[in-house]
Amino acid sequence: MMMNVFNKSMSFRLLAFAAVFFLASCGNNNRAVRIEEDASQFVLVTDVVPAVILEIRYFSTYNCIRVRNSGYLFPIAQLTRQSAASIKKVSDDLKEQGYCLKVFDAYRPQMAVDYFMKWANDFGDTTMKEYFYPELDKSVLVPQDYIAEKSGHTRGSTIDLTLFDMKTGKDVDMGCTFDYFGLVSHPDMLPGEDVGAYQPINEEQYSNRMILQKAMTAHGFKPYECEWWHFTLANEPFPSTYFTFPISASSLKK
Repeated sequence: MMMNVFNKSMSFRLLAFAAVFFLASCGNNNRAVRIEEDASQFVLVTDVVPAVILEIRYFSTYNCIRVRNSGYLFPIAQLTRQSAASIKKVSDDLKEQGYCLKVFDAYRPQMAVDYFMKWANDFGDTTMKEYFYPELDKSVLVPQDYIAEKSGHTRGSTIDLTLFDMKTGKDVDMGCTFDYFGLVSHPDMLPGEDVGAYQPINEEQYSNRMILQKAMTAHGFKPYECEWWHFTLANEPFPSTYFTFPISASSLKK
């Protein structure tokens, strides 16, 4: 009888401990992700890298959603101080090779990510399908992680960019357009490799991708396996913080 009581007591304690551990774990997970509106650790990319060219696609209407995205108040690029300093080093290296950087996107406020999700779930809006996702049904964009509820861009240390040839005055040929949803956008696709409906990349296009990737990784950025244009600072200062301030120079002065 005493043994049964002891066993029941131990079982109760173990269950209680497990419950406390579970709740503590959940609490830690909740605390791991922070939402922040303070922009004091951000800078304008052009203040740090004057030679950079800006073509902020989500300020324009030439993008997959066909409208200016939420929170893009001005066609400027903002990054954390650490990321911008590293981009300056990348820019200096590439300048010696005859290139400068063209930026498509940098910091992206959470409100813009939320709009992406709203757009992705509106299956009737396929206006830009032929330009950015002709091989895919729009219904797979979220399940296949082309669009997600959280983005590295919102942490302030991710940038989308390409090379601009200063001699020819043109963008360097990377084999496909920025923001194309498909295999051809993967940076590790080899020349001639089957990429579905899109034309396979050639030797020159692959070499161009590697020039960009080598310059970025040399200064602490890691590439994204699905997009040749997308890089994140490996030692980003805010790995669990998602920022909400809009894209505007005035945001940095608050």
